[in-house]
Amino acid sequence: MQIPQKRVTKLIDHHKVAAFPPQPRLKRLLEAAVKSPEVWNWRDSSASACTNLILLDIDMTDAIRPLIAGNWKMNGLKAQVAEFDAMLNGAADVTGRADLLVCPPATLIAAFADRARGKKVTVGAQDCHPKASGAHTGDVAAEMLVDAGAAAIIVGHSERRADHGEGDALVRQKAEAAWRAGATAIVCIGETQGQRDDGQTLDVLRGQLDGSLPDGSSAANLIVAYEPVWAIGTGLTPTSQDVEQIHGFIRELLTSRFRADGARMRILYGGSVKPSNAAELMAVKNVNGALVGGASLKAADFLAIAKGCP
Repeated sequence: MQIPQKRVTKLIDHHKVAAFPPQPRLKRLLEAAVKSPEVWNWRDSSASACTNLILLDIDMTDAIRPLIAGNWKMNGLKAQVAEFDAMLNGAADVTGRADLLVCPPATLIAAFADRARGKKVTVGAQDCHPKASGAHTGDVAAEMLVDAGAAAIIVGHSERRADHGEGDALVRQKAEAAWRAGATAIVCIGETQGQRDDGQTLDVLRGQLDGSLPDGSSAANLIVAYEPVWAIGTGLTPTSQDVEQIHGFIRELLTSRFRADGARMRILYGGSVKPSNAAELMAVKNVNGALVGGASLKAADFLAIAKGCP
């Protein structure tokens, strides 16, 4: 069917899309909006859907712009600044394909942010406390991380959920804390091997999305990262067909709850992403980038993954 030009132009203008027509993936979403305007009502969309954050910008000229985010986990000393410098030096070759984000340990955020100023790589953090301040020995507030230079904060990573017993309610509070401080929240979800074997994957993900994503989530303030727990650090990855099914399911849930914003939120894939499989994974429908673990510690590997974006 042909989308009525006047109606689509109104929708596009509201969300500051720069060009018409859109790429096929967005066009299908717009066609669905015309068929069922109650599902995607631009008049009711929040103003935050029209805003951008630093390099975590969503370029809707063609499609959702990919983001390659590196999670350094509990790795990195001052000596690793040289590796980050190599990422900065090579970023210009890949930023035509994707935005780049590196989340080092909290001890390195300020140093990395200083070096990244004016460059093509954004710096983030790996976790935060839900409170802005107080008697919480050893914890770090989102405001502190942003003050050090973080533009995004990962919350709800499976290692936090498993090692520290963090549940969906706490993850939601941490996402809200990231917003309070002015950062983008990257909310992680994923099933364990046992849950997968028992056929519970979709139910687990539905529960995590319902419980972990705050009301008011938008394409400008939240990113979802799907990381099957059984694939993290194991070298195992789901098939492309599995990833497409899961990401499509996540997209449906996001669009149902958040309407236009849900259709525009980035959904990252994580779990043993490496240069050898990046291009295949990044070509999957509804995969809008990657959350990269071990491979993000080396500039050559991290940049090679970004080159895999279509």
